[in-house]
Amino acid sequence: MGIVLLIIGTLGWHIGMYGMFKKTGLTPWKALIPFYNTWLIVQETKIKKIWFWLQLIPIAGQFITIWITIIYVMHFGKVNLIDHTLTTFFPFIYFPYLGFSDKVKYGGEKVFKLYHKPVSREWIDAGVFAVVAATIIRTFVFEAYVIPTGSMEKTLLVHDFLFVSKVSYGPRIPTTPLSFPFVHNTMPLSETTPSYSTLIQLPYKRINGFTEVKRNDVVVFNFPAGDTIINLPGYGSAKPYYDFVRALGRDAVWQQFGDNIIVHPYDKTDNYIKRCVAVGGDTIEVINGKLFVNGKPSVVPSGSQKEYTVKTKSPLDFDQLKSEYGIEIRNDEKMEEFHQQLQEEYAKKGYYEQMPLTESDVAVLKKLPNVVSVNEFIVPNDPQYYMAYFPYDSTKPWGVDNYGPLYIPQKGATVTLGKNNIAQYRRLITVYEHHKLEEKGDQFIIDGKATTQYTFAYNYYWMMGDNRHNSQDSRFWGFVPETHVVGKASMIWFSWDGGPRWKRLFSFIK
Repeated sequence: MGIVLLIIGTLGWHIGMYGMFKKTGLTPWKALIPFYNTWLIVQETKIKKIWFWLQLIPIAGQFITIWITIIYVMHFGKVNLIDHTLTTFFPFIYFPYLGFSDKVKYGGEKVFKLYHKPVSREWIDAGVFAVVAATIIRTFVFEAYVIPTGSMEKTLLVHDFLFVSKVSYGPRIPTTPLSFPFVHNTMPLSETTPSYSTLIQLPYKRINGFTEVKRNDVVVFNFPAGDTIINLPGYGSAKPYYDFVRALGRDAVWQQFGDNIIVHPYDKTDNYIKRCVAVGGDTIEVINGKLFVNGKPSVVPSGSQKEYTVKTKSPLDFDQLKSEYGIEIRNDEKMEEFHQQLQEEYAKKGYYEQMPLTESDVAVLKKLPNVVSVNEFIVPNDPQYYMAYFPYDSTKPWGVDNYGPLYIPQKGATVTLGKNNIAQYRRLITVYEHHKLEEKGDQFIIDGKATTQYTFAYNYYWMMGDNRHNSQDSRFWGFVPETHVVGKASMIWFSWDGGPRWKRLFSFIK
């Protein structure tokens, strides 16, 4: 349903702009070209050119685009609060009316200046309204998001600009409402200064959406293990606080970083984007790199990547692979150091390459005359790394390619607690569902009452990146509670890699 609304909204906006351009005297078809249309509006309304470029800034740019369209609408003589509201919230209906109604004429700068308020005041009023209205849109309807890493390649690429639908799963009422506009958890031009105040903290509440989170949805969520961070450049969610605590001990971490450790409210932890591969009530297991959900092979997204060992007669030319065959190799996140070690080992044995590839990439490589073999690489489970994987239990010797089985908690379901599973539920009980848990031998005391059972208050989800060997995902930090779900990744509205990736514009995410 969210995607249907997005399609209707996009079509209505551009159809309306087509008619408005025609009335303005601009070439109508140019209204259909993203960004070029707002460039022409800026020129026509004599807005300073800097505002066009500022709208390209991720997240904040959507506010500026709304302001530009409000100024344009005012040149049609539509200058009151109702006109501003319709421009902001219902442009897919209002713009076609302005563009094709015989009752609406384009007055241009003459009409704009004749209005009784000074032009500067109009710009300020329009700007303030745009900020307020766009904040409401960003909170309750949709939000712009930029892909920062390659964990979802090749489904999503670095510097893909997305629309994230919040109405699909239902928007959350902000838990931390006192916040600087346009930004998430840090102030502009700063990696460490919080952009919010915790003076007011509201309980979790979500307005009903069109659907529940489903298997294989691409979801944006607040990083569950990001509630406590080392607030220094290069740390944060990239090097989680809890990883350091498990490796060094809490006292050592606080002694080293204590002045720079802060606690985020859950709605202000960093945003992550992954694929939901399992929902509450499912059981997941990874066997030799293949994911199984409830004992059945999981759907493999067409753009997903795995690691392969490629043996060649001579070294591969990666620039040629990209330009001639469309195979672009990138290594990110958890596996970067591991890749370097493998490459050094393979260099001693001959021409081997370790690389992430899609199934279609593999098919192309196998046909190249320089390629001897292409074999899927399975990361071996290593005892020294067992404590790097959730639930950080030495009795569960799991790894990237052999993991589980693990049950995903479901709202209302009851489990029997024991030494064999308390590690996977401990954080869920104490942090996500806010109970006091004491463990005395084989006995569990929750909120002062001895018990052997626990009933879950929320649904939980298991998130994994499509780039399976290059993704910091649930295998490393565990369940995502429903409280942390932000929205559904719906559409790529822009993409950039040294220039626009035109084929990706306005493509829907599968």
